[in-house]
Amino acid sequence: MSPAGELLTTALPRAAVRTLQRAGDISALSPARSADDPPITVPRDPAREAARRELSKRMYHENDPSLLQRALDAFWDWVDDLFSTASSATPGGAFGLVVIVLAVAAVLTALWWRLGTPRRRPASAAALFDDRTRSAGDHRAAAEAHAAQGHWSQAVQERTRALVRALEERALLDVRPGRTADEAAAEAGRALPAHTARLRSAARDFDDVTYGGRTATAEAYHRIAGLDRDLERTKPQLTTSSATGARTAPGAGRGAAE
Repeated sequence: MSPAGELLTTALPRAAVRTLQRAGDISALSPARSADDPPITVPRDPAREAARRELSKRMYHENDPSLLQRALDAFWDWVDDLFSTASSATPGGAFGLVVIVLAVAAVLTALWWRLGTPRRRPASAAALFDDRTRSAGDHRAAAEAHAAQGHWSQAVQERTRALVRALEERALLDVRPGRTADEAAAEAGRALPAHTARLRSAARDFDDVTYGGRTATAEAYHRIAGLDRDLERTKPQLTTSSATGARTAPGAGRGAAE
């Protein structure tokens, strides 16, 4: 048998050889039928094509890895190559790379613990109230209904609106439809300076729920509800200009009369 014929016979499965033997347009590749007969060979190109057709059958690929498995293998090979390249370029090799990765993870964890989840802020905050005009009592009733059902985000929103509406009803804030929660807190803090920090905190809770995608808690709601009750019992503080005007107004009148 020629070296080429022996190689092809060894490489091809028996089924492929039988396929070649059944083909009528090409010679079949098979071992010599006797010691005296020369082996029957097949030209290289037809043999390659016949083998390709035979080996493409499903029966030869039943145990092949799935597409997902091949993708995972490729991914982990890439990770391994990346890790090997990085470790070779890092002082201390693989151990030094592990130390650096752990240090970076620790820093990121500390930042997350200190700053919390990043909050999405709108380019410009929307108005505190919608188009419907409701009283402070209406907003409080809606807040209590949400709180009774455990809907703390809606309860925080409604109680904050109740708080601001109550200040408008007491003329501590002017009625302004486009006012935001931060603006209301800043303006109310000038008339009620003892509650400035709590007003700003309530505005932040409102913004976190309404625009930041966070979920309110029962504690947040009860803080705002307590602030709302305290503001109802708090008298506003006159500004310096108002107090000065009140003191000088009588004297100014007497001078004018004289």
